[in-house]
Amino acid sequence: MSEIFIQLLNDIRQCTLCQEFLPLGINPVLQISPTAKIIIAGQAPGIKVHQSGVPFDDKSGERLRQWLDIDKATFYDKNIFAILPMAFCYPGKGKSGDLPPRSECAEKWRVRLLQQLPDIELIITIGTYAQNWHLPDKKEKTLTETVKNWQYFYNETTPTIIPIPHPSPRNNIWLKKNTWFEQDVVPTLQAHVHKIINK
Repeated sequence: MSEIFIQLLNDIRQCTLCQEFLPLGINPVLQISPTAKIIIAGQAPGIKVHQSGVPFDDKSGERLRQWLDIDKATFYDKNIFAILPMAFCYPGKGKSGDLPPRSECAEKWRVRLLQQLPDIELIITIGTYAQNWHLPDKKEKTLTETVKNWQYFYNETTPTIIPIPHPSPRNNIWLKKNTWFEQDVVPTLQAHVHKIINK
């Protein structure tokens, strides 16, 4: 690892940028290595992940690993997966679920982190906030429309980007209404992930 990468990671671990807005305090949660091949671009840690310090250590993570068709050991191999939420600290509780990720985090750190990942072949954008950032000129008006248009992003972006909904249990109703996602998108996602892993 380069000195630049190590220093950047240390700076993130010690970041206090959003401290006054975080009800449970600072605890940046991410997974990264300069050799990672796939980015999982999520939203922000939930309360369970804040407590454990392990990304996607919750029901959302269980479903996400099912969608990717991989086990925990593979998922937590930082040489394969960089897990980079749009904000690294738990933002707190809102009226309906967690608050949005703090925008200051991505503004300060995201570009610099991505510059340290030269081998990325696939970016999985989870939810609206990640899609707004990674697909600013190409996304549709709603998350549903963006995910429905996944083939366009799949074929037209480098590295390849696949937009998906959040795997949270809160999205069970969405998944029941949009059965095409698990029928059409998930098999392609799984195949692409396995292709990268098995190189």
